[in-house]
Amino acid sequence: MCDFSQYGGPSAEWLAVEKTLPPFTLDLNTDPLAFKNMSNANREGLSAELMIPLAPKVRMATYDIPTRDASSIQARTYRSITHAEDAVLPVFLYFHGGGFVTGTLDSENAACAALAIKIPVAVLNVNYRHSPEHTFPTPWLDSQDAFVWLHANAPRLHIDPAKVVVGGVSAGGQLSASLALEKHLGKAEVLRGLPEIAGQVLIIPALAHSDTYAFVLEKLVSPDVSSYTENEFAPLLGLSAIEFFISHLQIPKPVDPADMKLNPGNASLEQVKGLPSAVFCIAGLDPLRDEGLLYAKLLAEAGVPTDVRVMKGVPHGARRFGEALSASREWDRCLEEGVVWCLGKPEASGKFEPRIVCE
Repeated sequence: MCDFSQYGGPSAEWLAVEKTLPPFTLDLNTDPLAFKNMSNANREGLSAELMIPLAPKVRMATYDIPTRDASSIQARTYRSITHAEDAVLPVFLYFHGGGFVTGTLDSENAACAALAIKIPVAVLNVNYRHSPEHTFPTPWLDSQDAFVWLHANAPRLHIDPAKVVVGGVSAGGQLSASLALEKHLGKAEVLRGLPEIAGQVLIIPALAHSDTYAFVLEKLVSPDVSSYTENEFAPLLGLSAIEFFISHLQIPKPVDPADMKLNPGNASLEQVKGLPSAVFCIAGLDPLRDEGLLYAKLLAEAGVPTDVRVMKGVPHGARRFGEALSASREWDRCLEEGVVWCLGKPEASGKFEPRIVCE
């Protein structure tokens, strides 16, 4: 039985930042389209500012990816100008966060460009479709179709199909974990026969549907120490915000605990054996904390090479506050070092050893 409550509580840095913020609430009565437009505008504006010094250092190209329902989604590649245009590189297949409601290609430009500049990989940023216009399981199917397209176009993209690391933030972490797990288990026909995934980098991932959260609680010493209880009213993402995001996916009820799209965290020890290397970056002041740590523990004990980092004292999505938080540097370092670590074919330790990287 586990107790991760030692990772809870706000840091002094976070409390200082929180004092500067206006009151924020997100409930089921919030207009999702208005929220989407506001959030996307804010995220794109911040990314555009950060891109000013990065743009001269990176080559970018935008593509249309056909989807299985005869529609299409867009994706964008980022390659450092230090590499020849035709140099074959490993690739990081990236899925953004935003509760399956928000996020665009432009909102992720700075994060993806910075990663491509700092480490020797190409980045493929996928703009999967969002709710409320597109519901479950569209984002998950889009992530699979993007993986298929990446491999079909590897020569055109000048990427090495044997060196594909998948990853993302929050909802994007859930898409990545599900993609890796469903490919490993042979649950997605379109993924069969494609090269194995080289690794997965999961930043503050969602890994359990709230309707089936009992499988998380049964692994804890008490519901009283759970991150759902401790962080019910956490800043940026509390339980009401989680329900807001989930509600717009219109997931059929009852939710199946064994659905590996919604509940990769409920996989068995046997199911996760042989998964690609996994890097986790978990926020201590986050309702999603425990499901992330429990999945990391499961993978480690199943013999999957696993690197687990905990940003103690900060809430879900705190990276948006940049240099005001040391956690932002650790978030970036987890992405950069995590992709490189996965590509290095690390050995499994068999031990679950979370490291506190900031507090």
